[in-house]
Amino acid sequence: MDLIPKPDQVASAASNFAHKVFYGGLADLRPMPRTLIDEGTLREVYHYRPQAKVQEVGDPVLLVTPLAAPAICYDLRRGCSLVEHFVQAGRPTYLVEYGEVSFKDRNLGMEHWVDEVVPTAIREASAHAGGRPVHVIGWSLGGIFSLLAGAADTDLPIASLTVVGSPVDVSLVPLVAPLRPLLNWANGRGPITKGYQALGGAPKPLVKWAFQLSSFQKLVTKPVAKVTHYDDTEFLAQMEAVDRFTDGMIAYPGRTFGQLYHRFVKGNGLVTGTFDLGDVTGEPEAEGRTVSFADITVPVLVFGGSTDGIAPVASVKAVVPLLTGSPEVRFEIVPGGHLGMLTGRAARSTTWTVMDEWIDQWSTDTDPGDPSDDGSDTATDTDTGTPVIGTGRRSHGSAASRSLAR
Repeated sequence: MDLIPKPDQVASAASNFAHKVFYGGLADLRPMPRTLIDEGTLREVYHYRPQAKVQEVGDPVLLVTPLAAPAICYDLRRGCSLVEHFVQAGRPTYLVEYGEVSFKDRNLGMEHWVDEVVPTAIREASAHAGGRPVHVIGWSLGGIFSLLAGAADTDLPIASLTVVGSPVDVSLVPLVAPLRPLLNWANGRGPITKGYQALGGAPKPLVKWAFQLSSFQKLVTKPVAKVTHYDDTEFLAQMEAVDRFTDGMIAYPGRTFGQLYHRFVKGNGLVTGTFDLGDVTGEPEAEGRTVSFADITVPVLVFGGSTDGIAPVASVKAVVPLLTGSPEVRFEIVPGGHLGMLTGRAARSTTWTVMDEWIDQWSTDTDPGDPSDDGSDTATDTDTGTPVIGTGRRSHGSAASRSLAR
């Protein structure tokens, strides 16, 4: 809105104010309809119902929710919902979330998600979709869990992996780097360790505060931004939806938080892409079971957000050279911060477009077991016409990504 508002801006602002007063808000926060198809300990797998007159076709998509974040990250609001986008396109769409974490879950570690939750969700989505391979999409820690699950079990029915804003080299995260000397204080027995052990995890308020801290500048300037955009209905609606998302943050289980804190934040344990699962879980019986990103044998699409403060581009891109077993790795830089790159207004014409292209490229054309499938539909390079499988290509994505990377 201009410093001296134009008549149409005044009218729009008045309309937005009246709508907020009489209807409680501007954002359409109705969730996309879904059906529970599988559940277990901190595991709920949902299938989103196809829209009327839209037939589900092709391979299924599974959205992997990160710990502590509500599943509405994928279904933020109507018009800015990745779920809605996929459902309207007729893609069989599934989601795995974890429900409320309580004190009784404090002993659950990362292996619960890597060995149990994510693999089971992949198998259930595949079975529900008629045995088709699954395109797995994970945002933030959901991307890390997806990579680890794919590396730990190469027999999972995965068509491709997409990781969005998932930091692998934590030393390149500005928020963490200045704190590293403090994190190593007291040889791992400092106040943070004692605190999460006593509380049984990281409580909701702390998780919410940490997420807000990552966008501190936006938090401080939010009141001014709201006033200056009061004539912009889309801007205000997005702000409402993000506020609801932030208010819905969930606690971390104690043991999982401890593993993330000690191994990945303090120890930067993912930077080499190879580690012993026993070292991560602290269980002697798990020692010797090496999990390596190099063992991933499916195509991988990686997104970095150009203004992401939680997972800066360099920290995310660090995974690309580690995926040596993947037939193709594509890296894209897209506009937005940590959440905005996934479900911001600009994501509709950037992140989602690339996802659609990627899924189409690596989808099967025939039903599983179809005798007419002789393998002649193997994906090929669009420039040379040669098979892509096994080429080990590393691409830097679109021209926009190359420009932003400079």
